Amino acid sequence: MADEAKAKGNAAFSAGKFADAITHFSDAINLSPTNHVLYSNRSAAHASLGQYSDALIDAKKTVEIKPDWSKGYSRLGAAYLGLRNYKEAVESYKKGLDFDPNNEALKSGLIDAEAGLTRPEPKQSGSPFGDAFGPEMWTKLTSDPKTRGFMQQPDFVNMMKDLQRNPNNLNMYLQDPRVMQSLGVLLNINIQTTTPEEMDVGDVAERKRPAEEKKEEPVKVKETKKEPEKEEVSEEEREVRERKAEAQKEKEAGNAAYKKKEFDTAIQHYSKAIELDDSDISFVTNRAAVYLEMGKYEECIQDCDKAVERGRELRSDYKMVARALTRKGTALVKMAKTSKDFEPAIEAFQKALTEHRNPDTLKKLNDAEKAKKDLEQQEYFDPELADEEREKGNELFKQQKYPEAIKQYTEALRRNPKDHKVYSNRAACYTKLGALPEGLKDAEKCIELDPTFAKGYTRKGAAQFLMKDYDKALETYQEGLKHDARNQELLDGVRRCVDQINRTGRGDLSPEELKERQAKAMQDPEIQNILSDPVMRQVLVDLQENPKASQDHMKNPAVMSKIQKLISSGIVQMK
Repeated sequence: MADEAKAKGNAAFSAGKFADAITHFSDAINLSPTNHVLYSNRSAAHASLGQYSDALIDAKKTVEIKPDWSKGYSRLGAAYLGLRNYKEAVESYKKGLDFDPNNEALKSGLIDAEAGLTRPEPKQSGSPFGDAFGPEMWTKLTSDPKTRGFMQQPDFVNMMKDLQRNPNNLNMYLQDPRVMQSLGVLLNINIQTTTPEEMDVGDVAERKRPAEEKKEEPVKVKETKKEPEKEEVSEEEREVRERKAEAQKEKEAGNAAYKKKEFDTAIQHYSKAIELDDSDISFVTNRAAVYLEMGKYEECIQDCDKAVERGRELRSDYKMVARALTRKGTALVKMAKTSKDFEPAIEAFQKALTEHRNPDTLKKLNDAEKAKKDLEQQEYFDPELADEEREKGNELFKQQKYPEAIKQYTEALRRNPKDHKVYSNRAACYTKLGALPEGLKDAEKCIELDPTFAKGYTRKGAAQFLMKDYDKALETYQEGLKHDARNQELLDGVRRCVDQINRTGRGDLSPEELKERQAKAMQDPEIQNILSDPVMRQVLVDLQENPKASQDHMKNPAVMSKIQKLISSGIVQMK
């Protein structure tokens, strides 16, 4: 199925298995060759592997099938950008913005494409590492398993953006083992280094940490490259970098305090980090997580809103923005007292899922929607009003206005969903209107709520009788008599069922009635099981050909019961 193959492709893409994603999307396209989304997804997978020519082919197919879909032009622009065809990339992004002027991905892509148009060709005398930080840098880092995880760490992304703008700044970051690891991937050389793990405090409980931190090993480079010349930096630049480094130290101190549940101390460190560097929204989302743990939900929401707003300004990782929105939704759920209070929380979770489809966020959304529905039911619960609605339904029933009566009974059940009498009354309305499956369902609910209520059995038996399930109707009436042995409606029901069963046994049915009865019986799983039983098939043969053997069979109560069911259904006729 195309949807199944597409789902597998999406899962593989999310896991960074782009080659597998391409295979699955290709399978889906073979099954649904006119689905523009599949070509768009495969284009993204090709681009993630740096296969921009293939990405361009799929992107062109996407806009060919769906020329008014903005995302198709986003894929087209990305493919042209990867091929360094900046002019076509600019045109593609602009065309996409004609259809969706507020699309952030298109806006961001257009900025990159226009920058490529105006960017001068790299000079031979520049940094020997300049080419490593070219347009294909992000694709290589995302595709390699050694560096893929770094892409979720905002401080790392900001460092790489700085290096892409000015490769000569590399000396400032060589002490960061992530940068060295990335440089090895970009230059295709083997650089051995340890990798620090980025921590988001909201996920501390879900992660396992080593008991002791290992000392960082010195960086070892197997292949030597010419060291770039040190660049003189201005006092202002040096100060900015020092503030960023200090902010990271404050964040680490905040993380440590959070793990020890020293929340006030953690707040102080995160606040200092925010003061030192407002370009990393992880400081704000971490502080929001602490406020959430402390039960300071208003402060948490304020920080989440701040992180989302600032994140959009900085074009931060969409997962970080999604995380802030999820935390906001969680705080709103904690504050909710009425069903209406859940609406902004649900909206926050939905927005988070548009940024990043995280399973945990999806579960939180489903839980919030269920809690809202349950609370709505509790708020609507009013037994007195339910009784009034039921009485209105009874009056309409007496006037034979059955559809109107059903509406009143339904409203009564909304007010009090545990009133078995209302289910009984609505079952009677459905039966009068010939809606027998609905009547049967209500009668069964009535019996479930009060197994001793005789009227529930008469409603259920009546629906089954009209559906010509005489055996089942008889069992229902007999079950009801166990609770009210003198109930005349139940006794009359038993008599009617027995008469119908005997008519069938005697062969008193017309050919049309017999044919209808047999067709209905053949759809009954119980009848099907009897007829497929080898022992019962032999019994049926003996009934026709070996009277003496058939008499022996009749002495067996289980066999006799099954034969009686076949007689009642019209499958077997006794003459």
